[in-house]
Amino acid sequence: MSNQRQQKPTLTGQRFKTRKRDEKERFDPTQFQESIVQGLNQTGTDLEAVAKFLDASGAKLDYRRYAETLFDILVAGGMLAPGGTLADDMTRTEFCLFTAQEDLETMQAYAQVFNKLIRRYKYLEKGFEEEIKKLLLFLKGFTESERNKLAMLTGILLANGNISASILNSLFNENLVKEGVSAAFAVKLFKSWLNERDINSVAPILRKVGLDNRLMELFPANKRSCEHFSKYFTDAGLKELSDFARNQESIGARKELQKELQELMSHGEPIKDIIVYSKEEMKKSSISEQTMIGILWSCIMSSVEWNKKEELVTEQAIRHLKQYSLLLKAFTSQGLSELTLLLRIQEYCYDNIHFMKTFQKIVVLLYKADVLNEEAILKWYNEAHLAKGKSMFLEQMKKFVEWLKSAEEESESEEEAED
Repeated sequence: MSNQRQQKPTLTGQRFKTRKRDEKERFDPTQFQESIVQGLNQTGTDLEAVAKFLDASGAKLDYRRYAETLFDILVAGGMLAPGGTLADDMTRTEFCLFTAQEDLETMQAYAQVFNKLIRRYKYLEKGFEEEIKKLLLFLKGFTESERNKLAMLTGILLANGNISASILNSLFNENLVKEGVSAAFAVKLFKSWLNERDINSVAPILRKVGLDNRLMELFPANKRSCEHFSKYFTDAGLKELSDFARNQESIGARKELQKELQELMSHGEPIKDIIVYSKEEMKKSSISEQTMIGILWSCIMSSVEWNKKEELVTEQAIRHLKQYSLLLKAFTSQGLSELTLLLRIQEYCYDNIHFMKTFQKIVVLLYKADVLNEEAILKWYNEAHLAKGKSMFLEQMKKFVEWLKSAEEESESEEEAED
């Protein structure tokens, strides 16, 4: 056996060249920008030709890598530096959104250019949304006319579902809000959006991204009131938006009220204190008695865990409602309020299957407690009931209604005899 230590093998031989695709390509938008600018200068104001040029160029140019550069050029004519100013050392074009005519028709045509481009190159969709978010943050760096065009374009794109309404979060930027830029931009944006769609289709889109309750935040804290919002947008010709915001404010106030009432009930607060609090909130938030009786009914019925057995839930419901009969009575001073309560009871008993046979007993209890009078009950029975469970509930009430009618007739006969 050789005493010599065996030499470790060494790596020798030919050095392999790195494959081209493995080399990290340097980010250099200069050539890309020159190609796009040259094409736009050739197509000029013919937006059909612009759309065709962009469609064809996507096969030769790296749209995926230079998406931000592409959108900067289409909107502002060149690459944007932070803050929204055009980069000095770059080629620019005079044919872009910001140099176009400031009218709705031209903005609709530009929306079509973006729509066609993104439909053709689907991977640009996310980059386009990011671009709009960035542009909104740069609003202070643009002229009033440029902001107006961007607002109109954004409204049209939102109306057509080309971008998500979540991009509007950029408008809540503190500096934009403080200087009134956000509110002025929102006016133009919503005008063009509502020109394409009505408020009933705008509302669910805002609701989906949680913006339906945030519109007040377009104003600084010292102007963040329903009155200021309403006046600002009504004066700008957007009454439907101001009505929507007022409605949302009212819904928000009702939800808060309901939450507070549930807490008062769960802590076993005296009924008289709950009545005082409810009346104060009614006045403060301009809530009608009909709305309040509906809120109270929901709170009362959700403040207890109900027995799942039908034969036991009736007894439990009667016992529970007896405690709150004075509270209900305080908010049924009008016939319409009594009818509203009857409809809420019908709805509840229909939606909660264990209560289907309890309806009549609840109505009788509230009649005896002077919460409901015979006039409201007869009106409900004869014409004002809901379709939900109609046949079952009318059958349950039949004997009691007959008794009410006969008692009413006896009363009338006695009055006639006295006369």
